[in-house]
Amino acid sequence: MKVEMTEQNGSTFHQTTAARPVAAAGEVLVRIAASGVNPLDTKIRAGNAAHAAHPLPAILGIDLAGVVEAVGGEVSGFNPGDEVYGMTGGVGGIQGSLAEYSAVDARLLALKPSTLSMREAASLPLVFITAWEGLVDRAKVKRGQKVLVLGGAGGVGNMVVQIATSFDADVYAVDGPQKADYIRSIGATAIDRLEDVNEYVSRYTQGHGFDVVYDTLGGTGLDTAFNAVARFGHVVSSLGWGTHSLAPLSFKAATYSGVFTLLPLLTGEGRAHHGDILREATRLAEAGKLVPRLDPRRFDMTNVAAAHRLIETRQANGKLVIDIG
Repeated sequence: MKVEMTEQNGSTFHQTTAARPVAAAGEVLVRIAASGVNPLDTKIRAGNAAHAAHPLPAILGIDLAGVVEAVGGEVSGFNPGDEVYGMTGGVGGIQGSLAEYSAVDARLLALKPSTLSMREAASLPLVFITAWEGLVDRAKVKRGQKVLVLGGAGGVGNMVVQIATSFDADVYAVDGPQKADYIRSIGATAIDRLEDVNEYVSRYTQGHGFDVVYDTLGGTGLDTAFNAVARFGHVVSSLGWGTHSLAPLSFKAATYSGVFTLLPLLTGEGRAHHGDILREATRLAEAGKLVPRLDPRRFDMTNVAAAHRLIETRQANGKLVIDIG
């Protein structure tokens, strides 16, 4: 099979061939149609993701969508010809999705939404799972709660907005003013990121704070989240970097949860839950409540590096996807 290989940290991609894998017990062989590109992929290639250790040379690519080619022993629920998607590799020494085929743990997969293309499905797994784990698994979002999303138009952020909206929460999203129309289109109230947190807490919550705050930014974004949350509220972050004072959180008797979506891939623990979460994504997409945001530019296995450069230079407008098959 054809693969895109990365030899060392910071190097570009080169196309080569590798033996087509065979589905072992518990695995599904997927003929890959599309590979989603995440900022994490670029950090792994650059050697700037110690938390996502992936020995090089390697085949990168965390997300995929494709067609089941063969099913290994002890696998139920999938058959040859099924269209599937998942967050299946590209970390921890597990083969990624920049290849024509991959043998993946069946627990990580779900049937692709019938309403989405392969490209759209490949854009979802990492960002949707990250959003769901924080908002639903950790914060237990409920109907009528006020939910604030920091970085609401970003990859994880727009998933948080759409999931919260599907739970009938009252959703607010902070981002740049040029993204306000998009934020409103997915059901949230747009807040300019230059506005002081105390001002919008006062305007939208009468000073009480938001029941749930999901920080996708890290750094000062997490400090903003601590100041925006209500008493007894819940702050979730998918980027908990930096040094922070916990006093604003503690004085409100609020709760903090971190999200590390890669843990099941790296440890093997909790993989079945990732498949469960993607089945929720399929349900929402087929109900018209989840719409992926894709950059319209197209890439294939000959220009993967160009897609990485767009992410590294912050020029992507939505998720980037590589066409494989």
